[in-house]
Amino acid sequence: MSTRYPFTAVVGMDDLRLALLLNAVSPSVGGVLVRGEKGTAKSTAVRALAELLPEVAVVAGCRFSCDPASPDPGCPDGPHGDGGADARPARMVELPVGASEDRLVGSLDIEKALADGVKAFEPGLLAAAHRGILYVDEVNLLSDHLIDHLLDAAAMGASHVEREGVSVRHAARFLLVGTMNPEEGELRPQLLDRFGLTVEVAASRVPEERVEVVRRRLAFEDDPAGFAERWAGEEAALRERIVAARELLPKVALGDAVLLQIAATCAAFEVDGMRADIVMARTATALAAWAGREEVTSEDVRQAALLALPHRRRRNPFDAPGMDEDKLDETLERFKGEEPEDDPDPDQGPDGPGDGGPGGGGVPPQGGEGPAPETDGVPEEAPAQAPEHTPASRGAGGERAAVKAAEPFRTKMLSVPGLGDGAAGRRSRARTEHGRTTGATRPRGALTKLHLSATVRAAAPHQRARGRSGAGLVVRRDDLRQAVREGREGNLVLFVVDASGSMAARKRMGAVKGAVLSLLLDAYQRRDKVGLITFRGRAAELALPPTSSVDAAAARLEELPTGGRTPLSAGLLRAHDVLRVERLRDPSRRPLLVVVTDGRATGGGPDPVGLAARAARLHAADGTASVVVDCEAGPVRLGLAGDLARHLGGTAVTLDELRADAIAGLVREAQVNRSVRRAA
Repeated sequence: MSTRYPFTAVVGMDDLRLALLLNAVSPSVGGVLVRGEKGTAKSTAVRALAELLPEVAVVAGCRFSCDPASPDPGCPDGPHGDGGADARPARMVELPVGASEDRLVGSLDIEKALADGVKAFEPGLLAAAHRGILYVDEVNLLSDHLIDHLLDAAAMGASHVEREGVSVRHAARFLLVGTMNPEEGELRPQLLDRFGLTVEVAASRVPEERVEVVRRRLAFEDDPAGFAERWAGEEAALRERIVAARELLPKVALGDAVLLQIAATCAAFEVDGMRADIVMARTATALAAWAGREEVTSEDVRQAALLALPHRRRRNPFDAPGMDEDKLDETLERFKGEEPEDDPDPDQGPDGPGDGGPGGGGVPPQGGEGPAPETDGVPEEAPAQAPEHTPASRGAGGERAAVKAAEPFRTKMLSVPGLGDGAAGRRSRARTEHGRTTGATRPRGALTKLHLSATVRAAAPHQRARGRSGAGLVVRRDDLRQAVREGREGNLVLFVVDASGSMAARKRMGAVKGAVLSLLLDAYQRRDKVGLITFRGRAAELALPPTSSVDAAAARLEELPTGGRTPLSAGLLRAHDVLRVERLRDPSRRPLLVVVTDGRATGGGPDPVGLAARAARLHAADGTASVVVDCEAGPVRLGLAGDLARHLGGTAVTLDELRADAIAGLVREAQVNRSVRRAA
């Protein structure tokens, strides 16, 4: 077994270490999500935690780690008698991003189940993680169907495996720890809320600390065993402190005044649901036990809020996680030392009389009561048009400062025609592991989704030749049939945005940015990868290479300046190069090209319009699905965006139509156009 880097040797990252230790003291806190840039030792710190956890008592020979004191009555290895107990170290099980469903939840031997009626079950990672840690590196890249199983197990404390009427259930209670780089995409809100605490980590900017990090890492790599031995004393002391805090935890008192502070804080920051209140209460209790106290203080509540609330305040992926600490301190001070009334006056309103403070039993502030909510996301009244630019606001070459995006709106779905084989998502039709069954085929590898009726039909003609004598069906490997299913895939949505002076001069850039922001939000919800190309002046720029991080795309969009000529052909050619590379990297992910422009072309060569048309026809020849968002405004329209859409082999839609139900027919129109072209 390889030597792990000692937890106590980690330099800095106080919040991360505290969050992990609080979960070691009280697993009911609910785990930790670690967000941070690459190369910040996130995984190192998490893996080191396992060495500090106390040993676990398990039923001897049980593959599902049943507790001898209260074994699971439904355990597949049960029922457990007096088979004795073993003690083993707490496990940390790592879930790879590319793991299969069977690897996570376990697998059944379908052939034995059909032929012999035997539940031959091979436990998966959820069973191995029971009463331990389940660690997911790059958790934001985890497939949707694996996330669904994690959500079910986290909610019910058990895993269910259902295969064609054969059912197995086992306990699966674990500490969920995930690490992620936000630049690679965000988590689904349902999974995000399942993490009790969240921590943001970044590399230290203090030279002395960076020197110490390098020194310790090099020493560990030169002699892992010797390095671990030098830190053995600190590790043992920390392990003993965790045990002592666990023993003290049941004695910690959580008073009504502290509970009121917790409830008031969650209400003031407008978090959804009640899970935040419960997690804060458990975290504050663990903080008191970790400090060796039997009473929770206001400072414990404050620290718990900083760990438990930031990720629960996000309303969309463009909102930056974080907390207004001044607002937090004001809320805690306002409710400090107050006790809720046991029997509030039913005739007294929630505001109560007197000094304007909470009455009627200390109800936390609602609506306009208390500090105003933050507006970290989209501006409350974002202008639909760019403001007038003065000469002072222009840069070199006529460049204008970036304008704010208009408020995002809900768009209707754009999809790629045909049937794909890409990564699971929510945009275009595709052959997937999950979805409605459309047929059956012979399995090419391990059987994952049995098509029962097709298997029975394949085995039925051979029963006499196989000597069948009883009621059971004689099934062989060649009879098994894999279900073919159709679901939805995620696509690569590549935005090509006109940032030229013509857009800014007509005061449309704010509305254009709002439309792109809306499409980015739609891409986030549909599990797409996104890329952003802008063109202005003399060239096009790849502002954001294809990524799963739509909030990174939104940040690039917000900073986008405008000005100069309109090299439309350069933008389309750059998009063609990007898509060519992406087809080599990920051939199964189909692209959707979204060109946001008024169709004008005033740069890029002696015949800018002709060059743009030829560049567009390159995309049509590749069969790239495309939509042109027509930004032309005014009483006189030239229809240039519609001409561009025809050259692309796609369809055009105005900014107004992007909001309207009329966009529902865009995909059908694109399919008709493509069929007409093929017939011609």
